[in-house]
Amino acid sequence: MKKTEYEALADKKAPKSRFWRDTIAAWVVGGFVCIIGQVLVNVFLHYGFSQDMAYCCASLSLIFIAALLTGLHIYDNIAKWAGGGLLVPITGFSNAVASPAMEFKSEGFIAGTGAKMFSIAGPVIIYGTLASVIYGVILQLT
Repeated sequence: MKKTEYEALADKKAPKSRFWRDTIAAWVVGGFVCIIGQVLVNVFLHYGFSQDMAYCCASLSLIFIAALLTGLHIYDNIAKWAGGGLLVPITGFSNAVASPAMEFKSEGFIAGTGAKMFSIAGPVIIYGTLASVIYGVILQLT
């Protein structure tokens, strides 16, 4: 088989790109997560929370909702359809912590849940913290 024949066969067998469908789904679902966050902020403000506290409580609520949906095996089904729109916001980080914790719970609380909980999210935490320290030092020096 020649290279051009192989490329033609590979192109024929490869799944068709769903770029536009995936882009629109990510945009719609990501926007919906933001709308839910804003509604939560407005609800907390309505009940007398300060603006800073309302934002904090809305973030915590989104984290809780994502972890709950992960535990109920609903989050992954939505994420398969929504793609990056659901995985990028704070809800994706919550899912990245909750999923391994659930997957390895049979190995016990220490060796399973505790050790594996940050297997996906751990590098994000480490490098995010390191980057914030570096940016803070640069900001202080300038």
